Amino acid sequence: MTKASATKLPRGMPTVTLESQKNGTMSKAKVKSAKKRVAEDDNDQLPIFDKDVTEKAGEEGDEDLSDSEESVFSGLEDSGSDIDDEEEDDGDDEDEDYDADVILDENLKNSSGVETSAEPAASDKSTPKQQDGKSASKERRKMKKGKGVAIDGRGEKGLTTTFQGLATAQQGDEYEHDTSDEEDIRNTVGNVPMEWYQDYPHIGYNLDGKKIFKPIRNKDELDEFLDKMENPDYWRTVHDKTTASDIRLTDEQVDLVHRLQKGQFGDVNFNEYEPSVDFFTNEVMIHPVTNRPQDKRSFIPSLIEKEKVSKLVHAIKMGWIKPRKPKETTPQYYDLWAKEDPNAILGRHKMHVPAPKMRLPGHEESYNPPPEYLLTEEERLVWEQQDAEDRKLPFLPQKHSCLRAVPAFSRFIHERFERCLDLYLCPRQRKMRVNVNPEDLIPKLPKPKDLQPFPTTMSLVYRGHTSLVRSISASPTGQWLVSGSDDFTVRFWEVNTGRCMKTLEVGGAVKSVAWNPNPAVCLVAVCFESTVLLLNPSLGDRLVVSSTDQLITSYEPPEEDKEQAVTWALSEGPEHNKGHRLTLTHPKAVKQVVWHGKGDYLSSVMPDNSSNLQVLIHQVSKRRTQNPFRKSKGLVQCVSFHPLRPYFFVATQRYVRIYNLIKQELTKKLMTNCKWISSMAIHPGGDNLICGSYDCRLAWFDLDLSTKPYKMLRHHKKALRGVAFHRNYPLFASGADDGSVIVCHGMVYNDLLQNPLIVPVKVLKGHQITHDLGVLDVTFHPTQPWVFSSGADATIRLFT
Repeated sequence: MTKASATKLPRGMPTVTLESQKNGTMSKAKVKSAKKRVAEDDNDQLPIFDKDVTEKAGEEGDEDLSDSEESVFSGLEDSGSDIDDEEEDDGDDEDEDYDADVILDENLKNSSGVETSAEPAASDKSTPKQQDGKSASKERRKMKKGKGVAIDGRGEKGLTTTFQGLATAQQGDEYEHDTSDEEDIRNTVGNVPMEWYQDYPHIGYNLDGKKIFKPIRNKDELDEFLDKMENPDYWRTVHDKTTASDIRLTDEQVDLVHRLQKGQFGDVNFNEYEPSVDFFTNEVMIHPVTNRPQDKRSFIPSLIEKEKVSKLVHAIKMGWIKPRKPKETTPQYYDLWAKEDPNAILGRHKMHVPAPKMRLPGHEESYNPPPEYLLTEEERLVWEQQDAEDRKLPFLPQKHSCLRAVPAFSRFIHERFERCLDLYLCPRQRKMRVNVNPEDLIPKLPKPKDLQPFPTTMSLVYRGHTSLVRSISASPTGQWLVSGSDDFTVRFWEVNTGRCMKTLEVGGAVKSVAWNPNPAVCLVAVCFESTVLLLNPSLGDRLVVSSTDQLITSYEPPEEDKEQAVTWALSEGPEHNKGHRLTLTHPKAVKQVVWHGKGDYLSSVMPDNSSNLQVLIHQVSKRRTQNPFRKSKGLVQCVSFHPLRPYFFVATQRYVRIYNLIKQELTKKLMTNCKWISSMAIHPGGDNLICGSYDCRLAWFDLDLSTKPYKMLRHHKKALRGVAFHRNYPLFASGADDGSVIVCHGMVYNDLLQNPLIVPVKVLKGHQITHDLGVLDVTFHPTQPWVFSSGADATIRLFT
């Protein structure tokens, strides 16, 4: 038996008779077999299988059957009594059909009410009770909605309604309201939690014990979205798990949901503020509640009570129970802190905080104070000009001849009020002091011995300048050192011996010197006033020196000369012999020069807030100058090139801006939290930066971490003048006006999750403070853990 036939058998039973009566095309053999089977099961003939009805049904053919008809007839044919279809059915189907017939037979035999109620309707077909169309359609709907005989187990009542509806429905047009081929959307499981079937493809079992599979919901997310957009009732559609169908909520149901969401009562007509009804009155009732006469036992003394009273009397005699004491009228006070555990932290502190005691009056409060306590006119004027908080005395000492001449204190009420206010607002709470070991507050840093090598002792002093040495720079090989001073000279030193190899006089105080970092080029940039000189010191490898000169002389000027902000001039004659190679004349005074890592570009800084011509970038090989900035973003202090990437760092008074030279855009803006930046250095890895400032601070930036300083160091007492990173070692140094150079260990890890380790390891002293200036510049040796420092005392010192 198919699933459809099993679930639709009860609904289809009235349809058998009605359809066969209407069409009359069913084969006689099949009808006879069905009739014979029902006759054997039930001796009293039911009207549904009446002879006249079934004879009319013999004319109907089984080709043109609807789905509901097929399901009903398949239920009759597969009942096990039809001989024609026995060979086609399997043994399993026969067993299932036999079970269904047995259930049907027993229900039919037990339902005596069915036979009695159904027989009159069938015996007198010509004169049935006429029912209107609405009741007939309702009956039909009930028949269609009702479960089967065997499925429901509703017994006699279910069958009675089914067959009564059948008898009345025969008169009307059955096709008018026939909906037998619709899906049965009722819950076929019963009162069972739907979670039980959550992980299964079926949702219950049919008459034959076969699984009823869930309807396949083919709605994917796109269909759901389209339905949401196009269906105006989508918002009020709810999916019912028991029937696996979408139900549209009515307006009343939506209102009910809204009320429940607001926390209101579900019933609209329910009044939660109804007046209260007093069930009991406070008036004394005259009549007793009951009119029953009193029992006899109420007059006889109780033995149990007598025993209890005797025990109480005995206890009072023995003194075990004391009579009631009169209540004490004295007030009781409760100590909030009395029950506190003395071993607890709160218990160790005394709770009482005494009121602050006033200072006892001194001689100045006297009506006749000694003359030294009286204020002079100048002191009186100063006292009157001072604020009330800053005055030593809140009154002026005055001299009176006798106590009777002392006037009343004018501020008596005011001071008494302030005194009361102080007492009222005095904090009556404990001050919990945290006992912390001061050593625990110091961060656990590694010992300096474990962070060696770093410079510790002053090894050499380079003397020769007559004025303060503003700038120094070491050659890329580490063999030579160049220094520029306010005595209008540039000196070249041999590092290992301290010998001055060359002295060149220039036309002004040297503000900055920078040795080209490319070891294949021997060039030094020197700036003084508005000029930048490119010198070839002719030190070191002869091949490098000659190739540098050849590089400069091999320049061919372009056909079209463009106007540049800087004038390039090739040095000739005696200047060439001194070592001058190129002269760059700027429109304003130059403060700093710095080389790019590859040695072809250099940048010069001309601090001037009024113009946008503060920073220029020069290309030596093409003798070309560019102004990278259109607008001035503040007074530029110093600039630097990124060691690896095409980034350009520009430090103004309070900010460091990082520009991408290829994209020509601002990448980052670092907030230094300093008042005035003095110097800047970039880590060789390129991801960290240090800034020195005139307000004694050194800010370390982790460029990957934040635009604010990762660490702010305040090791120096005075303004920082120079900072520098070592090219190979994890070291950085800072020089300040306090005459000291502080060397710190600054380890940067490849692991981005690990923060840089910053440990100060050594304070190097040696420079004399001259005109309130100390160390003006610091730089590291390119290969050794040595540091050079230049000072206002006209010396350069090497610490190793």
